[in-house]
Amino acid sequence: KMMNCITDFFTYETTKSVVVKSWTIGIINRVVQLLIITYFIGWVFYHEKAYQVRDTAIESSVMTKVKGFGVYNGKVMDVADYVIPTQGASVFCIITKLITTENQMQGYCPETEPKFGCKDDSDCTHWMQNTGGNGMKTGRCVGFNSSYRTCEIRGWCPAEIDTIKTEPMREAENFTIFIKNSIRFPRFNFTKGNLLPNITNKYMHKCNFHPERDIYCPIFRVGDVMKFAHQDFDTLAKDGGVIGIKIGWVCNLDMSDEHCNPKYSFTRLDSISEKSKVSPGYNFRYAKYFKTNNGTEYRTLLKAYAIRFDVMVYGDAGKFDMIPTLINMVAAFTSVGVGTVLCDIILLNFLKGADQYKAKKFEEVQEYPIGRLCVSAPVTSRPIGV
Repeated sequence: KMMNCITDFFTYETTKSVVVKSWTIGIINRVVQLLIITYFIGWVFYHEKAYQVRDTAIESSVMTKVKGFGVYNGKVMDVADYVIPTQGASVFCIITKLITTENQMQGYCPETEPKFGCKDDSDCTHWMQNTGGNGMKTGRCVGFNSSYRTCEIRGWCPAEIDTIKTEPMREAENFTIFIKNSIRFPRFNFTKGNLLPNITNKYMHKCNFHPERDIYCPIFRVGDVMKFAHQDFDTLAKDGGVIGIKIGWVCNLDMSDEHCNPKYSFTRLDSISEKSKVSPGYNFRYAKYFKTNNGTEYRTLLKAYAIRFDVMVYGDAGKFDMIPTLINMVAAFTSVGVGTVLCDIILLNFLKGADQYKAKKFEEVQEYPIGRLCVSAPVTSRPIGV
């Protein structure tokens, strides 16, 4: 048994060609080969462009400018009033609603949130380590007005009342956003910007982006952006939200530079807020600080409801390269052999006369007859018919 195992191990297998004259197997073989070749030509090479080397590590810079005037609480608001931050970054906010608490100074005052209501000091002591509210809790229960008492705080007083109902600045729907984007694909040292060579100052003064009429205009009307993102402006102006402006650079660098152009898309990034009853929308607080003549500091606290815009840039560039071309061509030629494997399985297991095919395909030759075969007459192979 040991000798048989050693003998079986030291064997050699070589391919034997058997021609099978069968319409069934022939059609299956050619159809499978045709499908494989079609897949590689149509999908791998044409659609996926597997003959190219790709660069997705895009380098990008974004600058933004907002223009427009609105009226809020009887005051005319310009860009310096409603855009934060003012540096023209890729992430910026347009404030649509404000709750203002003026003349706050450091001191002691009653809390304004309803959950801090109390009857005596014992109702306030357990709030002293709580980080919520408008200031540090002193543990004392004080009068808010003649009929209502709340826990006392130490901090900026009077405390903010953020339940005031105010109307948003509706003129923001007609504000415009100018986006200047420059990109570079470092692998190919290719640079370009969204201000295309055919864009002139005259065109810039009258154009607004439209996905069909003006697809390369870099100026976006806020109301249009809301529509493209399938959002209602009034809802966002009231509660705030986060809108994404995506700039895509998908370029085939085997073609001329003029075919590498940006594509814009729009979406709401905090869409989960639409379904949430807890902290819906987007808001934040900031303050403006002042000093009296005697040096006492005071401030104006503003709670801002805003539409935040995130300008995001992504890219994918490809260019012909011999290495991926050769790799995929070898893979294509190798895959054609799948048809042979499939036909062998059908031929040897499912067709009539499978035993006859097996006998012709697999032949065992012992070491001793080899010498005799060398001096014997040549054998003429005959095709097998079905």
